[in-house]
Amino acid sequence: MPRSPRIAALFLGAAICFLNAQIRFEEVARKAGLDYQMRNGSAGRFHQVELMPAGVAAFDYNNDGCTDIYLVNGAALPSLEKNQPAFGNRLYRNNCDMTFTDVTAKAGVAGEGYSMAVATADFDNDGFIDIFVAGVNRNTLFRNRGDGRFEDVTAEAGVSGQVWSISAGWFDYDNDGWLDLLVSNYVAWDPRTEPRCGPPDAPIYCHPNSYRPLPNQLFHNNRDGTFTDVSEKSGIARHPGKGMGLAFADFDRDGFTDVFVANDSVRSFLFRNRGDGTFQELGLEAGVALREDGAAIAGMGADFRDFDNDGLPDLVVSGMINDTFLLFRNLGKRPFFEDFGARSGLLMGTRQLTGWGLGMYDFDNDGWKDLFFALSHFPRLERYLGRDSALPNKVFRNIEGRRFVDVPAGLDTAALHHGAAFADFDNDGRVDVAVSVLNGPAKLYRNVSPFGHWAAFNLRGRRSNRQGLGAEIRLTLPGGRVLYNHATTSVGYASSSEPLVRFGLGAHTRIDRVEVRWPGGRTQKLAGVGAGRVVEVEEAEVK
Repeated sequence: MPRSPRIAALFLGAAICFLNAQIRFEEVARKAGLDYQMRNGSAGRFHQVELMPAGVAAFDYNNDGCTDIYLVNGAALPSLEKNQPAFGNRLYRNNCDMTFTDVTAKAGVAGEGYSMAVATADFDNDGFIDIFVAGVNRNTLFRNRGDGRFEDVTAEAGVSGQVWSISAGWFDYDNDGWLDLLVSNYVAWDPRTEPRCGPPDAPIYCHPNSYRPLPNQLFHNNRDGTFTDVSEKSGIARHPGKGMGLAFADFDRDGFTDVFVANDSVRSFLFRNRGDGTFQELGLEAGVALREDGAAIAGMGADFRDFDNDGLPDLVVSGMINDTFLLFRNLGKRPFFEDFGARSGLLMGTRQLTGWGLGMYDFDNDGWKDLFFALSHFPRLERYLGRDSALPNKVFRNIEGRRFVDVPAGLDTAALHHGAAFADFDNDGRVDVAVSVLNGPAKLYRNVSPFGHWAAFNLRGRRSNRQGLGAEIRLTLPGGRVLYNHATTSVGYASSSEPLVRFGLGAHTRIDRVEVRWPGGRTQKLAGVGAGRVVEVEEAEVK
């Protein structure tokens, strides 16, 4: 132990440099040809919808092994009660060299209306990933034809929107092998009767309290390209909220995927899947509905993953300035979760931030999942906040599942960041991030962190859904260390990420054992898996 204050300071400085050196990104959107700018159509009339766009998706639409990007746009305002001109969503094909080409027109996925969110998955089990776009009074389902083009099948599928939807996600709630769709709805909004807030000479956006909450919607996949609205039957519609981000995980380990919905300024929801087609809302009982002091936060983004590698999925939720972001640790028993924000350092580290998109991923491949937050305060509130609304994004590094440390990661440029999608866009084994910016150019962060070993698993269900969403993977490394993760594309805020299940392995170059727990509880084991590759895992036949 150094006794000299100067030596102690040097040791502390070296430790801080070590922490800071572990995660590093460089912003490469312009270099990569990602020339997109999302617009919210604001024209000084402070329509509430202007605050919320928009999401981004990372998925391989053409099955060439390189992850593509879909970015969601708004539309002209204020004439939203009519068929307003859309600015158009954009699909960028990955050229497999970390450059991208805009293929929107050829693919036919520009869409119409005022879009908010995107959720990608293979809903018809044909091996090609489809696109669902949620928006204001209009949702769109694009079916991937497999030839580079998509077709709008919204009407025949029965998933049209008539309310303001902010997020959506795919999961197989009844384990029948076909993905179902959950849509997170926000508030009842009509531009013709919208309230006006603030003094006449200095209007502001209204607080969510000015609007009536809406229930979320659950659509059951009928296995024939159509869906049935089971919101009432399942119990989902019995709980009106102001839904924003949503996330999926089997938090109680019963073999059925559960749902968390972050609500804006009212208590959040945790829908426990009973396994009989119905859900029990138990956010309060489970300890995740409110902050530890009993206050509701402006919940926006969410991710449902195991940050401490104990085999139980935990929960992180972003909020508004002075809310603090929430981190709930899964206890595996009632009340199921404990508020871990203060002990982890996340409470104090996020109090002055407003967060939107987020993701819990192992960015330095050391075996511990870190946290990325897409940040910005609400626009046009500078005079009330006393600070700029634009913020730089942040990464909090996971220190062995005990605490999170804010580390400089090359994310210094401030902007109005909103959605975030996570994938390895350059196939180098490190997780990159695509971020949407309100009324600004999108960002693409290439992960250039010092290299740790890694492995990823691309699941193919047979009895389970084609992508294996909901499957859990348990790795055992040499020496006995165990790591956990699960397959989901619903991550953060209004966004969708790659379906691969990724692990950082640290110094290990091989994995002793892999156990895949498919939806419903069936297990499959692999042995002697090497590091540094994507492992294809096909679900074994059930005899």
